[in-house]
Amino acid sequence: MANHNLGLLGRKLGMTRIFADDGTITPVTVIAVGPCPVLQVKNTETDGYTALQVGYDSIPERKMNKPTLGHQSKAGKGFFRFAREFRIQDVSEYAVGQDLTTELFKRGDRVKVTGTSKGKGFQGVIKRHNFKGMRASHGAEKVHRSPGSVGNNTYPGRVIPGKKMPGQMGNRRVTYKNLEVIEVRPEENVILIRGQIPGAKNSLIMVRKQS
Repeated sequence: MANHNLGLLGRKLGMTRIFADDGTITPVTVIAVGPCPVLQVKNTETDGYTALQVGYDSIPERKMNKPTLGHQSKAGKGFFRFAREFRIQDVSEYAVGQDLTTELFKRGDRVKVTGTSKGKGFQGVIKRHNFKGMRASHGAEKVHRSPGSVGNNTYPGRVIPGKKMPGQMGNRRVTYKNLEVIEVRPEENVILIRGQIPGAKNSLIMVRKQS
């Protein structure tokens, strides 16, 4: 139970499909994950909680600022563009500089995947909230994609907070849960997950174990 929520950082490579022996097709997302070195081990005594901070995506030393350079150099694994934490209950079996690889996962595992959804810009209620829209026949309203009435005239006399309205769509941190690992390819540092996951191609992805 202690290692649940532990995972890897990676990049979304795109989607494809795999064929079973009986000819059935399974759509999968290909994710290049790890290896992710442990940059810091946090414990209750010094930090107030237990977690592992890992790095991903190597970059040259000249691109680092001095505080991050000093922090990441302690692991002796080089320097990384991204550093993220995985909060777990027991960190006793992990050490700074240790590599986390695809060995964390196996076929059939259930995982949760976190990424930043594609930004769609400012959108109306039909695209953003799947509204039906106004009538489009002769003599109907001139604003066919209007949300219609959004408030009340007397009480409470205002628009209720949380009302579905036009606005920014996408570009948010999204987590998909209970996804199935279809295949693990350790020699390529790649895992295949059934279905789609949030984010654009080459975007940063966090894959974590799920209890």
